[in-house]
Amino acid sequence: MQALERFLEWGGLKKDIACLVLSGISLVISIFHLLPLPFDAAWVAIILCGVPILLEAFIGLVTAFDIKADVLVSIALIASVLIGEDFAAGEIAFIMQLGALLEDLTVAKARAGIEKLVHLTPQTARRLAGGQEEIIPAEQVCVGDLLRVLPGETIPVDGKIVSGETSINQAVMTGESLPVDKHPGDPVSSGTVNQFGSFDMKAAKVGEDSSIQRMIRLVQSADAGKAKIVGIADRWATWIVVIALSAAALTWLITGEIIRAVTILVVFCPCALVLATPTAIMAAIGNATKHSFLVREGDALERLASVSKITFDKTGTLTYGKPEVVAVHSLSDHFAKEDLFLYAASVESHSEHPLGKAIVSSYGRKGKRELFPVDQFQMLPGRGVKARIGGKEVLAGNGELLAEENIPTRAAKEPAGRYLGQGCTVIYLAIDHTLAGFLALSDTLREDAKAMIRAVKEAGVTPVLLTGDHENAAQTIAQQLEIDEVHAGCLPEDKLHWIDTYQKERHYVCMIGDGINDAPALKKAYVGIAMGGVGSDIAVDAADIALVNDDIKELPHLLRLAKRMMVTIKCNLTFSMALNFIAIVLAMTGILNPVVGALVHNAGSVLVIVNSSLLLKWRKKR
Repeated sequence: MQALERFLEWGGLKKDIACLVLSGISLVISIFHLLPLPFDAAWVAIILCGVPILLEAFIGLVTAFDIKADVLVSIALIASVLIGEDFAAGEIAFIMQLGALLEDLTVAKARAGIEKLVHLTPQTARRLAGGQEEIIPAEQVCVGDLLRVLPGETIPVDGKIVSGETSINQAVMTGESLPVDKHPGDPVSSGTVNQFGSFDMKAAKVGEDSSIQRMIRLVQSADAGKAKIVGIADRWATWIVVIALSAAALTWLITGEIIRAVTILVVFCPCALVLATPTAIMAAIGNATKHSFLVREGDALERLASVSKITFDKTGTLTYGKPEVVAVHSLSDHFAKEDLFLYAASVESHSEHPLGKAIVSSYGRKGKRELFPVDQFQMLPGRGVKARIGGKEVLAGNGELLAEENIPTRAAKEPAGRYLGQGCTVIYLAIDHTLAGFLALSDTLREDAKAMIRAVKEAGVTPVLLTGDHENAAQTIAQQLEIDEVHAGCLPEDKLHWIDTYQKERHYVCMIGDGINDAPALKKAYVGIAMGGVGSDIAVDAADIALVNDDIKELPHLLRLAKRMMVTIKCNLTFSMALNFIAIVLAMTGILNPVVGALVHNAGSVLVIVNSSLLLKWRKKR
């Protein structure tokens, strides 16, 4: 049996397409007698398309007594050949393999998401021993080892900082848009990236216990728990086989005409039934592609039609994922807001910190004057920057920097507190050892986010916010978008927990995210949608659907398209079954012969394809 299975898999998709092309040509030659051959050209289709169907039916029956649609198809093929109706047999085999190919084309190929996660794990570490620094393979790091991490390096294992201060990009684990300042005693996770300062750390969790390895296991376990939808024709196959064989046997016994019995088997061959689902899915995928959705899983749209909740990541999904200056507040009579913004942008123009770059970028869009020249610039990891501008000493950074310089911040407590309460990041600005004001930075909502959430609700789906960001930022975004369910501070396992909880409550969940930290949740959810433009490759690989250009306003269309696709599939199935039963009655009475019967059910297949094709341009009218 294993040898037969290997034979059927040989050649893959290219072989299947080649066989279908040759079979189609042979059927055209057969029906129009285009070539003087010593045999019916339809035998090419019977061999190339029919033999694989016979073998698959045989393997299924022998190994698991699994009765699928291919069992009835095999019976119809054999019966047609036995009574000399070669064209009918070839045409049945061709149509069935065409349906199978359409289904294969909608199934995603093997994905490399887990491999990419593995590649995030650093291969080496800098171990400090006896005053010497040695580079060792990361898997040789032991708990308690003292390690050194340089700027730009990925942290090899979980641990705690012993000495040094820095900023860590934790997006891989939390999805936070901004790096987090770290000091001695603070924990750090494997897979996260050291932005600036060099630091020494003590290893706490190594190997399989590290954060990045835990992420890999989460992705693997989440994927294993997602069931695939079984084809409707295969679900009904047992009953179809029983009914078809019973009707054929009774007709043969009553009339004594075997040709009527064979005609029943031919017309009951579930070609239209097999085509009903994959053609609708292919057409809907074509429609989705026009609206920038890349559907990676063949049955993803079927599943999407059933979702009742959509869980959104915040950073990079509902927001742009880039901080911007949203307010400049002056606390000095000597400096207007425009002056403070200019000083801040000037001093940060030499900074490599994402917040510094955000200030310069925001000033570039809003400021009107050229930046001041900067002297004696100093980067102070974890605190801010210091420089001289036109003879004045300028400091820009957090409260710790001003506290070190003995600059009081009481005057900023109330106004800065309002922005901190909204989830903003506050950068204080001091000029000549006097607090001059502060800048508030925040991630900004996508332009279409609010309208999209409203349309999602109108489509009958409940939005939920799942974010690794802190509570204030999450609640601020949720209030602006009118999202009632919010879960903040979520690590990858927390997002997995909430999705699992919802699905145990019989809510089918769609997860939308963009970061590596969203990959397990995208896998676990009933349907996963990744932001393909700003999203990581790993998130895209973990998802069933990717939004290529991050234009989230099209999401409600995708939800409605999925529901419309299911309506089309149900119409196709109802029509194909009704046509089959009518054709059986006509076959019983002798009105249909095998060839005409094959053409009738072929016409049914064409009508199913035409009905499905209407989905290509479907869009809900406003």
